[in-house]
Amino acid sequence: MKYFLVAGEASGDLHGSNLMRELQLLDPQAEFRFFGGDQMAAVGGTLLKHYREMAFMGVVAVVCNARTILKNLVLCKNEIASWKPDVLILIDYADFNLKIAAFAKKAMPHLPVHFYISPKIWAWKENRIKLFKKYIDHMYVILPFETEFFAKHEFPVSYVGNPSVDSVAAYFEQSFDEKAFRTLHGLDQRPVLALLPGSRKGEIQGNLPLMLEVASRYPAFQLVIAGAPGQSPSFYEQFILHDEKLIFGETYSLLRIAYTAIVTSGTATLETALIGTPQVVSFAVAGGSIPNWIFRHFMHVPYFSLVNLIAGKTVVNELMGALLNDVNLTTALEPLLSDTPERQAVLDGYAEVRLALGKPGAARKTAELMHQTWTNKQ
Repeated sequence: MKYFLVAGEASGDLHGSNLMRELQLLDPQAEFRFFGGDQMAAVGGTLLKHYREMAFMGVVAVVCNARTILKNLVLCKNEIASWKPDVLILIDYADFNLKIAAFAKKAMPHLPVHFYISPKIWAWKENRIKLFKKYIDHMYVILPFETEFFAKHEFPVSYVGNPSVDSVAAYFEQSFDEKAFRTLHGLDQRPVLALLPGSRKGEIQGNLPLMLEVASRYPAFQLVIAGAPGQSPSFYEQFILHDEKLIFGETYSLLRIAYTAIVTSGTATLETALIGTPQVVSFAVAGGSIPNWIFRHFMHVPYFSLVNLIAGKTVVNELMGALLNDVNLTTALEPLLSDTPERQAVLDGYAEVRLALGKPGAARKTAELMHQTWTNKQ
C-alpha cells in the first residue's frame, strides 16, 4: 500500500515515525511519502517537506508566513493528486491538515482519510467538529476523556493509548548510568532543577527568562536547560545568567535525574509526569491578564496542562499569562524542592495519570486499526 502522511511539528514527526514502523510490520510492501521530519525519514520513504518549514505558531507568525504556508498547501495537494496514495494519514496540526482533508475528499472521494492525535477542539474551537465529521473517516485519539467528547457529537473515535506512554516505556528499557551522564555533561553532584522552556523560539523567549530568574535563587540546585530540536546553542546564550547547563537530545535522561522541573505547557508536561519528576507548569502569553480572562470565559476545560486534564483535578500547579510571575512561580516551586506533603501529592497524582492512560502500544494499536479498516474494505 501507498501511505501519505502529514506531520507539521516535531511531536508529529516522532509519532509519525512510530506509526510508520508499525505499519511496516503489518504491510512489508508499504511505501511512504510524507511531510514530516528526520525521524520519519529514518524509517524510509520520501520526505517532501520538513516540519521546520511548516511550524508557525501564533496569529502574527501565521500572517507573516502566509505565502510559505500557501506554497506548502499547494505542494501537499499536488503530491497527493499525482502520487494517488491508498490512504492519507494526518497527524495533529489541524489548521493545515483539515485543509488537506477537505481537498482529498473533494478530489479523491474514495481515498480513506485517517486523523491520528486530535487537536484540542474540546478546549476551544468546538465548532470544528463539523469539519472532522465531514472530511475525516476515522479519528484515533490519545487522551481518555476525548472519546466522551466526540461521542457527544456523534463522531465515533478510537482511544489507542498515549504515545508518550510508549516513548517513556521504551526509554526505561534502556540502560542508564547517572554518573556517566553527569560526567558527560559537566554536571556536579548537586540535585538538578530541570528547565523545559518549550520548543519554539516564542515559547522559549516567553518562559525561560523567568524560569532562570526564579530558579537561580536556589544555589543548592544545579540548573539545566533542555535544548529544543531545531534551536541552536547560540540562541540560548542570550538567556544564560550564571553557570546553567544546556543539554540537547537527552530530555528524558535529564528529567530522570532531576529532583524537580519547571515545564512549559505541552506534551513535555505529560512526559515529565510519566518519568516521575515533580513539576510546575508554565505558559507565558503576551497580553497581561487578557489571556486569563479568555481562558475563564471561552475555554471549555478547567485546566490547560495535560496532567491535570487527564487526572480531572489539580495535580500540578499551572501558571498561565498574568498568573506566571515571580511571586507565583516561587510559591509553586519552593514546596517541590524538598520532601514535603505537596511534593508527595504530586507524585500520588502522577500514579493516577499513569493508570488512566493505560499500557504502552499506541502506535501499534493505531496501525492495527487502520490496517483492519483497509482490509475489511477489500
